[in-house]
Amino acid sequence: MDKKHGMIIAIIGTTFWGLSGVAAQAVLAAVSSLWLVGLRLLLAGVLLLIWAACTGTDIWAIFKTWHTTGRLLVFAILGMVPSQLCYFLAIHYGNAATATVLQFLGPLFIIATVAVETKTMPRRIDLISMAVALLGTILLVTEGNFTHLSLAPLAVFWGVLAGASQASYTLVPRKLLRAFDAKIVVGWSMVIGSVLFWPTLLMTPWPLYQPSLLLDVAFIVVFGTMLAYLLYLGSLRALSPQTVGMISACEPLSATLFSWLLLGTTLAPAALLGGALVICTVFLQALPVRKAHLRE
Repeated sequence: MDKKHGMIIAIIGTTFWGLSGVAAQAVLAAVSSLWLVGLRLLLAGVLLLIWAACTGTDIWAIFKTWHTTGRLLVFAILGMVPSQLCYFLAIHYGNAATATVLQFLGPLFIIATVAVETKTMPRRIDLISMAVALLGTILLVTEGNFTHLSLAPLAVFWGVLAGASQASYTLVPRKLLRAFDAKIVVGWSMVIGSVLFWPTLLMTPWPLYQPSLLLDVAFIVVFGTMLAYLLYLGSLRALSPQTVGMISACEPLSATLFSWLLLGTTLAPAALLGGALVICTVFLQALPVRKAHLRE
């Protein structure tokens, strides 16, 4: 896969994520976050493994060594589960648009993690991106009135934590993805992660009967989970974690647009400016790459 195709599938995957947040906001009015996350992970994971098995892939190969098994468990428990649960809790206490923008702080944690991993200082443009994103976040959560939060504190807390967890599910599976099909890595991490939610799934009577909510859940499972993760992580084969993280700007853009169109969610001008500042970090990150390309 070349970089062009890697960017295309990363954009599609992150857009699906944004749309799934809008669908989740409607569903979370009727179910708990734990129930929806558990169902989402279990169904999407099983579907991915069935897909892989039907294409002739050995879905058990990843468990043949303790090293790959351990790395998969770390990815499932420390990457997949927190990213899902924190994001849905942020939607529950706030809304899909703001939760998705706050989650977009993830690339900043990726930059910091890579700097620690490589024992190098972030580039100047990375530091500028961090400052712009921080200012944007402050405007988003205060709507320009710095004496109070416009969002519930729990919405801010879970949103930022969702962003932090993005570093785990972007950086941890890189070696696994080099050795195994992305469907196996993502599928097993989802199934393993869903185990933590099995008690909730087993003890909760089926809460959804409205056709519209059932369609929302189907979209969340198939497009917003299975395909979104597969495309996002698959793009890591061709792109760096920093680039993939910044391309995820499509997620808050789609979530904000469709929250407005479908749910009537509106943001104050200062909050919109803040969200735009967070999202514009993707363009700041692209500047050095573009200049290097022109020099060539």
